[in-house]
Amino acid sequence: MKIASKAQLEQVFEVCELSCILACCFDFICYISDLHNQVIIICLGEIQALDTLGSTKWRVNKRVLDVVDRIWNSGGRLAHLVDRDDVPLPEKPDTEDESLLKKWKWKLRNAKKENRERHSLRCDTELKLSVARKMKDEEGFYYPHNVDFRGRAYPMHPYLNHLGSDMCRGILEFAEGRPLGNVGLRWLKIHLANLYAGGVDKLSYEGRVSFTENHLDEIFDSADKPLEGNRWWLRAEDPFQCLAACINLSEALRSSSPETYVSYLPIHQDGSCNGLQHYAALGRDKLGAAAVNLMAGEKPADVYSGIAARVLDIMREDAQKDPTSFPDALQARALLDQVDRKLVKQTVMTSVYGVTYIGARDQIMRRLKERGTQLDDSQTFGASCYAAKVTLTALEEMFEAARSIMSWLGECAKIIASENQPVRWTTPLGLPVVQPYRKLGRHLIKTSLQILTLQRETEKVMVKRQRTAFPPNFVHSLDGSHMMMTAIACKRAGMNFAGVHDSFWTHACDVDQLNTILREKFIELYDAPILENLLESFEESFPTLTFPPLPERGDFDLREVLRSTYFFN
Repeated sequence: MKIASKAQLEQVFEVCELSCILACCFDFICYISDLHNQVIIICLGEIQALDTLGSTKWRVNKRVLDVVDRIWNSGGRLAHLVDRDDVPLPEKPDTEDESLLKKWKWKLRNAKKENRERHSLRCDTELKLSVARKMKDEEGFYYPHNVDFRGRAYPMHPYLNHLGSDMCRGILEFAEGRPLGNVGLRWLKIHLANLYAGGVDKLSYEGRVSFTENHLDEIFDSADKPLEGNRWWLRAEDPFQCLAACINLSEALRSSSPETYVSYLPIHQDGSCNGLQHYAALGRDKLGAAAVNLMAGEKPADVYSGIAARVLDIMREDAQKDPTSFPDALQARALLDQVDRKLVKQTVMTSVYGVTYIGARDQIMRRLKERGTQLDDSQTFGASCYAAKVTLTALEEMFEAARSIMSWLGECAKIIASENQPVRWTTPLGLPVVQPYRKLGRHLIKTSLQILTLQRETEKVMVKRQRTAFPPNFVHSLDGSHMMMTAIACKRAGMNFAGVHDSFWTHACDVDQLNTILREKFIELYDAPILENLLESFEESFPTLTFPPLPERGDFDLREVLRSTYFFN
């Protein structure tokens, strides 16, 4: 959404004497209000997509909610639910030894931090569960959506929604059911394997179906006795969603006709490191396209494992060096048995969205702490610093084309922001975007009792923030456009659709059709000269400025996406 002054558009729309008017122009609806002397420009495509997302009817999965309540009432701790008890604070050692006191202070600080985080998570869980309990007897409810300034859609309800945690997603299901059919039964089995993960989601589709069929005893046990039985579902990466799938599949297979069983479960199709997919398409990069499944393969390519392998190679080289001249050798030796795809996954996912060194360090530190390594807190911090540096180096090596586009976008933003102008562009759906980053000023209000300090934006833009935020914001506007284009096409095809950025959901029986649509819309999106149009808009808006030439592009054929089985999977 873009708000401009009324005077700016009076020359285009002759509305001087009207208090309110709707004017259609190309792909926009312009609502002009004399009351606020503003024009709000809304993209028709965005409206259609938001209408689609908001018209999907949901309900609470009572069987999953019952299991969540039982775990929560018994103290949490299971299935990624937070422990309802605090961490005990360490006692101060009765000593004058500064090294022991320093370790105690470190442990005390971490324990207090952990307890603050647990308190926050407990409050969040209670809010979500209170909404679920109130809505569990409703036949159905809806989630109105809005968009942020980049065009990404979000459900407006802040607590229980499908954008939330595994618990929220496990509790929610479509209110409208559809028969599975042969296709849907197969996708339900694949979906269950995807949720269990642990490497299973990197098998071929037939391998995932076989995994599910080989674990039917555990699946039936999970559905019948989720807490009293073997608790197989608790070993899944997304336990509550896995439990919901176990219940759904068990009911289907036990019915007289599994193909006619009516399923309410949303089935997900997720992009493979979607940010890098968009960069590979922008740069027509064959190497990047192969790494993130834009090209067909017998089984899904795993970019996270590829980065982890390169990180391990670098660390092995560093571990051989002399620690006296290369201190990081000690960190490398300590981490050799810790490097895997899970350690680097979050950093790889967020790298194209502008993750910083500090962000990468904190992500890796959380992974190391989750594993309960033998490293103490100070050692973990040092190891995380080193691992973050190596991971970012490996990313630059493997995705050079993506990095060149990111650098070009950042350089253009720097040139514009240096003129004290925010970066502006228009999404493929026609939504005008303006980056809102401006410096804050202070305004003092003196009263007889006190002085109030108010913060307000100034006219000066934040040059560094405009530059660093532009590449991730631009890609977010592209993935938001792809999701909305897919949503509109699905609605026209008579399908239920829900979207969480790069994760598209529909009924099991409609997954094949969804896969066709999302691939066609991705090709349609990138058939347009997106970077050329962006550069042209910059040159038109700032004719006195000189922008760097477009980065070189490869010769990847976008039509390959249609043949890529694991593009979204």
